[in-house]
Amino acid sequence: MKVLLTKDVKGVGKAGEIKEVADGYGKNFLVGKGLALAATNEVLKKYEAEQRKKAANEAAEIERLNVIKAQLADIKVIIRKKLGDTGHLFGSVTKEEITHALMEQHGIEIDKKELDAKHGIKTTGLHDLDLKLGHGIHATLHVEIKGE
Repeated sequence: MKVLLTKDVKGVGKAGEIKEVADGYGKNFLVGKGLALAATNEVLKKYEAEQRKKAANEAAEIERLNVIKAQLADIKVIIRKKLGDTGHLFGSVTKEEITHALMEQHGIEIDKKELDAKHGIKTTGLHDLDLKLGHGIHATLHVEIKGE
């Protein structure tokens, strides 16, 4: 019996592979537990169509991320924070403040989890932050902290 694996099965194969297995194992275990589908022409065509659609969506997402990367290269986010008597910031600038300022000033929405600022920014001046946008795409965000 030929089956199309929908999930990785130890000793059999990885998801998306077509394998020849014993009839009882295929029907009772693999198909019965939802780990595979019987590899009929209809199932294979549907799977291939889903894979093409997934690849197209991924390509569109990568294109969108590259556009964001190009936009971020040309802009600078300015954040104004209150300074103490010594000229240092009260607290630090958080990821939430940075993403909010980016949305307000330039209309670019990013998730705060994409920012790679291990420690909050605690000094005034220009800071370059690394953004991990996904799919291996990294961008640099220029943030300027000004005191009030």
